[in-house]
Amino acid sequence: MRCTTSLYGKDVLDVSALTLADIDLIFQTADRMKKRLKQKIKKSSYLKGKAIINLFYEPSTRTRTSFELAGKYLGADVINFTTSASSLLKGESFRDTLLTLQSMHCDAVILRHPVEGAAAFAARELSPVVINAGDGAHAHPTQALLDLFTLREKGLRLNGLKMVIVGDILHSRVARSNIALWTKYGADIHVCGPGSLLPHDLAALGVTVHDHIEDALKDAYVINALRIQLERQQKGMFPSPREYARLFGITDQRLKLAKPGAVILHPGPLNRGLEIAWETAYNSQSAVLQQVENGVAIRMALLALTLKGENLDENFD
Repeated sequence: MRCTTSLYGKDVLDVSALTLADIDLIFQTADRMKKRLKQKIKKSSYLKGKAIINLFYEPSTRTRTSFELAGKYLGADVINFTTSASSLLKGESFRDTLLTLQSMHCDAVILRHPVEGAAAFAARELSPVVINAGDGAHAHPTQALLDLFTLREKGLRLNGLKMVIVGDILHSRVARSNIALWTKYGADIHVCGPGSLLPHDLAALGVTVHDHIEDALKDAYVINALRIQLERQQKGMFPSPREYARLFGITDQRLKLAKPGAVILHPGPLNRGLEIAWETAYNSQSAVLQQVENGVAIRMALLALTLKGENLDENFD
């Protein structure tokens, strides 16, 4: 694999810090990782002797499990740090927890935290590699990377394509990371949702804002439906779930407004019947399960590149 860049020893905090060469390297490596995932024996010894800690302060199914499997498939030792069974309940500070884990000589910390900037703080405090698995409503770089990787597998090149993000953008780290990443590739980005769930600074990000979903979906190549994050919201952000589904839900009927074969993305978990209709969630245009599969490959690639370097063993495949 010819490389013009290296991520060895680097933190992965936000897509804005990644160059196009970095992203190409990640995708080239993820291609090889995905081939490995399809083999009968998936596990390698590439990261044997490395220790990875999943430090998740928020619940997660896809991100935490895929990081855990990614590390184990590469032969690393992976520890899942459970906050409900830790000294956090005794009053230990975030910084003290980080320093304690560092003292155990781990090589990487995968961090999810409800506060924006927590990953950047951890990177300043720690010598191990820090990979941001989501910090508040700020950033989710690995989700953005796997989304773009999925679209490339679908044969889409983003330059000039109309891409639509629908839903709870105010609380969405996925929306912010996808906007930042898609902008790098010249996409025409549109957003839509209830006014109470749209940040005031969206126009400054270079996106087009719509009040009506029909206008947003017209001629779109990609539709990124977002989960309604009820756990982050105050009451009264929209009249009712039923009303939201009626006005902004993605349905098979509304898909007819988009380009034929438009790709549906969703970061999960799905609130079927709310932001996306039951029959639409896994229809032929949905890439939801492909996103999950690619999440493992992308996270394997990032662990391999940051912990050992860009040159995979010749016999890795």
